[in-house]
Amino acid sequence: MTPAPSGIAPPATLNKPASIFRMNTIPNMQQLAAQQPGQLAPPQHSGASAPTAPAQSPSHVQRGAQRINDALSREASYPALDTYINRTTEGISSDYDINPNPAWAPFQRLKTYEIPDRIFEQYNRAQVSTMMGLFAELNHAWVTIDNALYLWDYTHPNPELIGFEEQPNNITAVRLVVPRPKVFVDQITHLLVVATTSEIILIGVASQRGPEGVHGVSLYQTRMQVPIKGIDVSCIEGSRDTGRIFFGGRTSDDVYELTYQQEEKWFANRCGKVNHVTKGISAVVPSISFGHKGPPEHVVQMAVDDTRKLLYTLSSESTIRVFHMKPPNTLDLALTRRLSDFRTQMSHMIQRTELLGQGVKIVSINPISSTEASRINLMAVTSTGCRIFFSATTSYYTNDASAAPTSMQVHHVKFPPGDRNPAQSPTQGSSTQVTSYQGGPAADTNSRSLVLSRAAARFPPGYFFCFVQRSQQRDNDTLFVSAPDTGRIARPQESTQLTRFVEQASWIPLGSVMADIGLVTKPFAAARTPPGFGNELAVQFDTTTSEIAILTNNGIHTMRRRRLVDMFASMIRHSGGGQEGVEGEVKNFLRVYGRVETAATALAVACGQGSDVNPEYRGTQVADNDVLEHARRIFIEHGGKATINENSLLDQGASAVDRVQPSPRHDGLALYISRLVRSVWKEPILKEAVTPTGGLTVTPTVPLDKLRKVQHDLTRLQEFLDANKTFIDGLAGSDALGRVVNRQEEVALQGEHVALTSLVRLISNIIEGISFVLVLADERVDEVIFSLNDTVRQQVRQLTFEGLFCSEAGANLARELVKAIVDRNIKKGSNVETVAESLRRRCGSFCSADDVVIFKAQEQLNRAAETGATSETGRAQLNESLRQFEKVAASLSMRNLQDAVNAYISMAFYAGAIRLALQVAQQRDRGNRALSWLNDGRPEQDPRKEAYESRARCYDLICAVINKVDEASQQAPPDADGQYSAVARRRDEAYEQINSSEDEVFHTYLYDWYLHQEKFDRLLEIESPYIITYLQRKAHDNARDAELLCRYYARHHSFFEAATVQLQLAKSSFDLSLQDRIEYLSRAKTNASTRITGMGDVRLSRQSRQELTREVSDLLDVANIQEDILTRLRDDARATPERREEIVKSLSGQILPLQTLFEDYADQAGYYDICLLIYHAADHREKADIRATWQNWIQQLHDEATAAGEAKPYEVVAERVRSLGRRVHLSESVFDISLVLPLLSRYAYTHQRSMAPLNWPTELLLSLGVPHETLISVLESLFYNEEAPFMGRARRYPAENIVYVAQRWLEESLRQGGPALGGVENCVAVSETLGVVLGAGVLDEIGVERARGVREAVEACLRG
Repeated sequence: MTPAPSGIAPPATLNKPASIFRMNTIPNMQQLAAQQPGQLAPPQHSGASAPTAPAQSPSHVQRGAQRINDALSREASYPALDTYINRTTEGISSDYDINPNPAWAPFQRLKTYEIPDRIFEQYNRAQVSTMMGLFAELNHAWVTIDNALYLWDYTHPNPELIGFEEQPNNITAVRLVVPRPKVFVDQITHLLVVATTSEIILIGVASQRGPEGVHGVSLYQTRMQVPIKGIDVSCIEGSRDTGRIFFGGRTSDDVYELTYQQEEKWFANRCGKVNHVTKGISAVVPSISFGHKGPPEHVVQMAVDDTRKLLYTLSSESTIRVFHMKPPNTLDLALTRRLSDFRTQMSHMIQRTELLGQGVKIVSINPISSTEASRINLMAVTSTGCRIFFSATTSYYTNDASAAPTSMQVHHVKFPPGDRNPAQSPTQGSSTQVTSYQGGPAADTNSRSLVLSRAAARFPPGYFFCFVQRSQQRDNDTLFVSAPDTGRIARPQESTQLTRFVEQASWIPLGSVMADIGLVTKPFAAARTPPGFGNELAVQFDTTTSEIAILTNNGIHTMRRRRLVDMFASMIRHSGGGQEGVEGEVKNFLRVYGRVETAATALAVACGQGSDVNPEYRGTQVADNDVLEHARRIFIEHGGKATINENSLLDQGASAVDRVQPSPRHDGLALYISRLVRSVWKEPILKEAVTPTGGLTVTPTVPLDKLRKVQHDLTRLQEFLDANKTFIDGLAGSDALGRVVNRQEEVALQGEHVALTSLVRLISNIIEGISFVLVLADERVDEVIFSLNDTVRQQVRQLTFEGLFCSEAGANLARELVKAIVDRNIKKGSNVETVAESLRRRCGSFCSADDVVIFKAQEQLNRAAETGATSETGRAQLNESLRQFEKVAASLSMRNLQDAVNAYISMAFYAGAIRLALQVAQQRDRGNRALSWLNDGRPEQDPRKEAYESRARCYDLICAVINKVDEASQQAPPDADGQYSAVARRRDEAYEQINSSEDEVFHTYLYDWYLHQEKFDRLLEIESPYIITYLQRKAHDNARDAELLCRYYARHHSFFEAATVQLQLAKSSFDLSLQDRIEYLSRAKTNASTRITGMGDVRLSRQSRQELTREVSDLLDVANIQEDILTRLRDDARATPERREEIVKSLSGQILPLQTLFEDYADQAGYYDICLLIYHAADHREKADIRATWQNWIQQLHDEATAAGEAKPYEVVAERVRSLGRRVHLSESVFDISLVLPLLSRYAYTHQRSMAPLNWPTELLLSLGVPHETLISVLESLFYNEEAPFMGRARRYPAENIVYVAQRWLEESLRQGGPALGGVENCVAVSETLGVVLGAGVLDEIGVERARGVREAVEACLRG
């Protein structure tokens, strides 16, 4: 040990007990031995030692799926109607693209159906009135002739007339509406509302629908009618959502409602009418107008917006009224606006124009639903062809979207197309054009191209049909039709250019007068919200193309909306200039729609998606080889190139491939795929429904025909890509690398290859995924689903097509379903190989070769269960199943493993269960990354942790097997004499698998489990090469595990190692008390000194054992000193309770350095005896410090004894000195007799001279075993030196003690039978010393007599 620092203050200045109430800063240790305890802390890992988790590269399929999701997201962000109308300059526009090329016409005449001759025959017999109309959604037309109503299917070549002639009054209005729910039987899908001059009659309509639409209609009497005499009904409208029916007449602008219910009630008939405008008696008494000439203002049109709960009416004076529909039968008038009001609002948009001047009327109103636009709610068409868009807003104080509007404003005005030639430059218009500040075409505000507009209609998402009366005879209408140019609206040609309200339009001569118009197909809706609602491009291949029927006096004309893909195919066909003509059209297409849309459209045409109308007026697919070849070349040659994304260069974590921006060709391919799969992508694959009997049924969510169509289209795409891959950069393979000129192009091509390959693999996955769903649909889906457990069934219920196509979880669920299908077929008696082979042919990725092996293994398991596991055949089948499972351990899912282990447990095949779980765990982590993770201290946020967790799930099953083995062993009867029971054999087989395993990760997990289960004895019994490594690693975690390591060493007779761990425990930072640390040191001291017999301990050198023993002993001394200080301070009254608690907390834990104990506690508190112990432990030999400490201590003991009322204080001093001497073993440094004896003698002489015997200091030291010669030597020094107080006569004190010690020495030596005083030399020296004492004359008579007697006895010994 090193000596104490020379800078320690002399003990005489350390008597400051009050300083215990503060803590001083510990000075640097230079000489005082600081016994720093070590630490059993977990190993520290720097940031560089543990690998960080790299960004995981997505798989090809995941990349492809992300591209599809990105494309779908972009499609869903298509601008809402009010968004791009808002952006139009000054609230007006007249953007039309009227291309003379018929390829670009927005609508195409599909077919004209003639009116049956029998209708004309009936028509010629009319006496009063006739009307005609359409029920387009039912493919039927109707005509009224006086009191008769006739319907016919206009699509039928020889239709049957359905007549209603049971009433005598002339018919004034007819309307087809949807009935109120639960009023009629389910077969009644519609109501025919027939208004006559005296009553309104409700007729039930039952429609029979087939794959091609409605093919039959039946009429049923409802016996519901209500009198309406005097109203002269002219218009009827119904709400599809609520079934409410409204009507108005030519006599007033009142709005009536026809009420109907299933049964009569006390105060309500089955059918009645309510006037919602005029209340009380005015509702039944005709109004009389004084001074008014001409017909009264009346309602000419009604329209319902169910999404906003609004009813709109248009009067003969162009007044628009807005009514708010409240359930069940309330209708409140919310707004009334005249055309003059709208003119005032429009005055700030446009200067005076004849198109909106006096004499102009509104001829049509068309609601715009809230799903199409959030703010715009109505479009009105004037007789001059202007379209006025209105926005109705509610109060600022309500958030209810269905609340009644409080304001109605003109939002936008769309003027008719210009009268100029379509090829004329937009800048060459007349002075009435308003120039756009965004640089778009000027708005022509005085074009008379749509004068006189007789009627108009609008269908979502903006199809506009305007019937213009050109001839004075009014016998010929010209149809102007327009539709939003979806491609241009979605993609402004300039990045800084705002989206414009641009439309494609054309003129279609009808050659007759329009009588009615209706939408044959379902209303268009690409989304359920305004953003994305009008995106026709997104649903080109997903929904039926919109079809409109127009009834004229010479037939029914059907118009079909032309898709962009149809226009593209027609553009190629009608280019007229060969390859050069096509190139010109393609360049224009690229300029307008961009490369991505061009690539997607060309690809669609090349894959056979284009359609046209054949000479027989039927829609057919475009199969012209020239068109397909041109589309193929356009896709390949105009697809652009991949580029390096310069912005991604700043991202150092991104790979070179991830920095590549794929080509527009790739994006077009992704866009096309997204449009094919959009309707199924996010949909669940299955849905559950309740049957009428209360049971559950499971069916595919998407119709199978739809799935087959998607699969067919994707297969065509797959074949196209495979046939043309050599021409497509990114799919051409290594041949394309020969065309690159620099490294940048090479990286771009590699990125393109990755992107395109991802989409190709995704296509393959989708095709197989759909095949799997079709296979599932061929089975009894209910039985398959209900055979799954609840967890898997819930997961299957939530599984979407996207998850099935692209995710590992989806593939795993598909395999579960495949397993359920196989199990079901096996139970039916089918052969497993036959069933599995059939599944492999149809959907190989969901039933691989490994899956077939798994099915075989499971079949062996089932046979073993049927045969009996205890039989020889059953055990053979179990071993065969294990062999099969081990073949496919790498691909065995957790579910399959769990099922197999559970089956093995149920059949007591414990060893097989453990072996299989170990094999699967090893296959899941062939690189043994889990072991390196354990060896590095289990760092968090480490990618290797996942490998460990994957193996741990397998080890969990082994733990379950162990529990079952132990449980079976405890329940089994004891073995009979000399017999080995089956239970014992299976237990030994199971533990043999465990003990013989070389999987260190498994052993670590198993030992962790034993610790968690507190199976310490079992852990101590293990004799594995991994157990010591494990316990050594765990010893860094907590004291319990370190103690377990000690016990393991001691149990296996490794006492030296046990002592080493106990020493580290005592020095550790664990939460251990000081007593526990002292106990560990005591046990370590014992173990360090213990040796086993034999050669087992030869490897340990004597030096290492001695070093350990010395280190333990030294630290034990320090711990004992600390315990003394702790005990002393607990009872020290000078400390406050708070300070005492703080001190106790700091001293009762870790063993502190000696310097800390000295400076912060013992020295400041004035514990001088403990200071001496610290000197001794630190081997501090500074005599001045030791002398001062002894002086202070002796004085302190005397003062305390005196204060305590002790009669003999010297006894207290003697006892404490005796205790210290024994503890330090009479250390030469701190218990130097030449120092201690003079100090005690002076104390005895100065303080206790008259109260205690003078020889008690020498008696005390003799009792401690101090040699007599040492005492005599020190006493001689006191006698000769004549230092105070032993001067003059006071020298008597050391003289008498010399005589006393000499006498005691002589007596003891003679009593022991040895030579007197140990020998002749000592006798001579003592005799001489006694002679000097006698000669000094300081002894009294008694002392002189005693001294002479001792001297004579000594001399006698010399003579004898």
